[in-house]
Amino acid sequence: MSLMNESHFPTSTFFLVGIPGLEYLHTWIGIPFCSLYVVAVVGNMTILSVVRAERSLHEPMFFFLCMLSVTDLVLSTSTLPRMLCLFWLGSRQIAFDACLTQMFFIHSFTAMESGFFLAMAFDRYVAICNPLRHTTILTNARIAKIGGAVVLRGVAFFSPHPILLKQLPYCRTRIIAHTYCEFMAVVKLACVHTGSTKCYSLSVASVIGSCDGFFIAISYVLILCAVFRLPSREASLKALGTCGSHVCVILVFYSTAVFTFLTHRFGHNVPPQVHIFIANMYLLIPPFLNPIVYGVRTKKIRDYVLGALKVKSV
Repeated sequence: MSLMNESHFPTSTFFLVGIPGLEYLHTWIGIPFCSLYVVAVVGNMTILSVVRAERSLHEPMFFFLCMLSVTDLVLSTSTLPRMLCLFWLGSRQIAFDACLTQMFFIHSFTAMESGFFLAMAFDRYVAICNPLRHTTILTNARIAKIGGAVVLRGVAFFSPHPILLKQLPYCRTRIIAHTYCEFMAVVKLACVHTGSTKCYSLSVASVIGSCDGFFIAISYVLILCAVFRLPSREASLKALGTCGSHVCVILVFYSTAVFTFLTHRFGHNVPPQVHIFIANMYLLIPPFLNPIVYGVRTKKIRDYVLGALKVKSV
């Protein structure tokens, strides 16, 4: 039955298309997406369990890592299960309230992810550039305040999204050309002028992303300057390798997010399947990579997991 025949459904029901033009590949696309999700869940849950169990890991870096892991779990879980229902079961219908809820979680937790990347970059800056004052600068109380501020920022700036969309009339098609309820994909369905609503969303996203990205870049530039001044070449290479892997994860997150943002603003000639596929990547790849880069490559976490599995570290 065609999705265009909407007369049998209530007005509060919307429909997800998935990836336009690639519907015949949905089943196959769902397999790597599901694999990424499983690794993300297992990896982030492992990090949370290890840090909770091992008191020697109760340090600023690992507290921020736990906050990032919780954000990754919420971000991926708010999208992947519903996406897999679409890909594998053909479940395209979604209630409007459920759509708005998913939208809030996606956008607010994406902002939190960016904020926790900044917090972790600041932690590494203090640890490398001012190690003697690391514990006095990043006390437990201050860490909690930073985490609370990141969460509050995400909630405060993106709570208006579902509120604004809830008040709009939808008298056109109710087909969302996306795999999830993304703000710009939904707002296009309104039958009134939505210029101010779009402007608010794009402005908030650009301000948060550009500010976080700028300060993260400054932090790592200062870190690299300090690393190259280390007297030991071995210590410099070790610190450089750690920072390099962190920077790669951050670049993946911001590059895909910036591509999605610019496509909404300027990329009207970008094929929709390319746009939607990249939009999925910035929700899937960081939760998948973060446990590997921040967990597997961290010796304390790796040794604890290997010890728990009775595997002798080589």
